[in-house]
Amino acid sequence: MTFQIDIEDPAKPDIVSLLVDGEALSASLYPAESNHHLPLDALRAANVCFVAARDPDRAAVATGALVLHEGWAELKRMWVVPAARGRGLSKAILVDLEARAREAGIGLVRLETGVKNHEALGLYERLGFSRCGPFGDYGPDPLSVFMQKKLV
Repeated sequence: MTFQIDIEDPAKPDIVSLLVDGEALSASLYPAESNHHLPLDALRAANVCFVAARDPDRAAVATGALVLHEGWAELKRMWVVPAARGRGLSKAILVDLEARAREAGIGLVRLETGVKNHEALGLYERLGFSRCGPFGDYGPDPLSVFMQKKLV
């Protein structure tokens, strides 16, 4: 099955549904103070690159975003619907977003994820991310893992 990844408006109803599902999973795993989701209005900001993957029927099945800062970007809102998992969509979205970061002159991508997100942690490590300390506005959190990757 072929999926198409493009820049999308995160306010589209089918995409909002995916974002809500991701938030629900996070809420089931972590307390509110350890959930660091960007709200919808922030995902529509000028410094955010938001992408979605759609299946051949044009159903949204995965999302990801980059928040661009001076010299670095933060990966946010990586989510794949359960029915589409195991098909390489997370990797494809991450590769797409890394290419967009390079095009924007960004040399470093950072992320925060939860300690219980074992599949995500494995993916990020396989794709060259390494653990680092808190960055940006984050403080230490025993339920968070911070990672970064230098883009070449």
